[in-house]
This record gives sequence, structure tokens and C-alpha cells, in this order.
Amino acid sequence: MSEWTELVVDDDAGLRAILRTAKSVAVIGAKIGAHEPAYYVPAYLAARGYQIYPVNPKLVGETIHGVRVVVSLAELAGAVDVIEVFRRPQFLPGHASEILGLRWRPQAVWFQLGIRNDAAAEALARAGIKVVQDRCMMPEHRRLLGAA
Repeated sequence: MSEWTELVVDDDAGLRAILRTAKSVAVIGAKIGAHEPAYYVPAYLAARGYQIYPVNPKLVGETIHGVRVVVSLAELAGAVDVIEVFRRPQFLPGHASEILGLRWRPQAVWFQLGIRNDAAAEALARAGIKVVQDRCMMPEHRRLLGAA
């Protein structure tokens, strides 16, 4: 396997590849308020054909983007391509542990704009998972693939 640092994606080609190949996105920290980035970013992605799976223990049973919210990634019916994280950096090591404990692996874990934790990113990358830090999927999608 390649050096783990190669799986920390920070270049246009790598971001474009993740956005093009992904079909499903689990959203940790999904919100129901239309003004919240954890709501409108997944809404943007859903409108462009991605299947969104909201994860938030405080909203279990609610429906966001037509899908029932689950308490944790382990509750998802199956694997997803990308796990998008809308949580503060101090929570990322716990989410990395949760992700590494799953019976499946996502292609990538994407920490949203303003969210960075190098230790969590390293743990995920060492397990063979691509990691994006401190970038928003919505403007990156618009910039790299067009608003389509």
C-alpha cells in the first residue's frame, strides 16, 4: 500500500475523483434547519444525484432529504462511498474510531470547511481511507464539476 499521507487529499484531481465516483454520502451531524450548512450542503448534493444518509443521535426518527435519520453509522443499511462530517474537531477522533470499527470502509471521509484534526485524518488514512480536511463539498463540487 502507498504511504498514508498520499491518502490525505488536497489537490483538485483527488477531490474531483472523489466527487465523480461517489454515489452515496452519510452525513454525520446532519441538521434539519434549512439555514444550517449541515442541511443545505447535503441538499445540494442530493439535488445532484447523491444518495444522502443523515446521521445525528439528537434527530433519530426525523426525516431529512427524504431519509430517516439514524443514530450512528453502524445503523446504516449498508456501506456508503463518502462520510461527510459536520462536527467540531475535538469529536473527530471518536468518529474516526467509529468509522474504523465498521464492517465496511468508505472510499473517503470528508471533514467540512473549518474542520480539521490531523490525528483523526492519519488514523483513517493509515487504514486506507482517503481523507479531505477543511473543505466544503458544495463549492468544491461547483468548482470542479459544475453546478449541473
